[in-house]
Amino acid sequence: MRAVVQRVDKAAVRVDGHVVGQIERGVLVLLGVGKDDNIDDVKYLAEKIVNLRVFDDGQGKMNLSLLDVGGQMLVVSQFTLYGDCRRGRRPSYSDSAPPNVAKELYEAFIEEVKRHGIHVETGIFAAHMLVEIHNNGPVTLLLDSKKIF
Repeated sequence: MRAVVQRVDKAAVRVDGHVVGQIERGVLVLLGVGKDDNIDDVKYLAEKIVNLRVFDDGQGKMNLSLLDVGGQMLVVSQFTLYGDCRRGRRPSYSDSAPPNVAKELYEAFIEEVKRHGIHVETGIFAAHMLVEIHNNGPVTLLLDSKKIF
C-alpha cells in the first residue's frame, strides 16, 4: 500500500462539481493499493500516518502528530501510485490491486484511521475527482507499507 501524505491547512475533493469531502487542518492522503496488499498493510500505514510528526510544536519544529493537533484526514483513492514508468512511455499498472480488492482495503484503511479517533472525509472510490489542496509548508511525504521507500 502506498500513500502520498500532504500536510494541509484545508483540502477538498469534488465529483461532478459537488464537494464530496473536505477538511480543515490535517493531512490529505492519496492512497494506492497494490496487488499483494492485505490488512496488515492497512494497519501499518494507518498507524504510521496518524502518528507522523509533521505538525509544528511551539518552537516551530515538526514534533506533533495528527493525533496531537486534533487534525483531520481526507483520503482519496489513487491507483496511479502503482504506475510503473520505467519502461516505455505509458505507465503499467500491473502492480495495482484489482478494483474490488482495492476498494475493500481502501475502506478498511478509512475505518482503521477512524479507530484512532481521527475525523475522516473521503473522495469517491474510482470516480474522476478534482482535488483542491492547500499544502502547508509544503510538506509532502511518500510512504510504502512494504518499506520500498
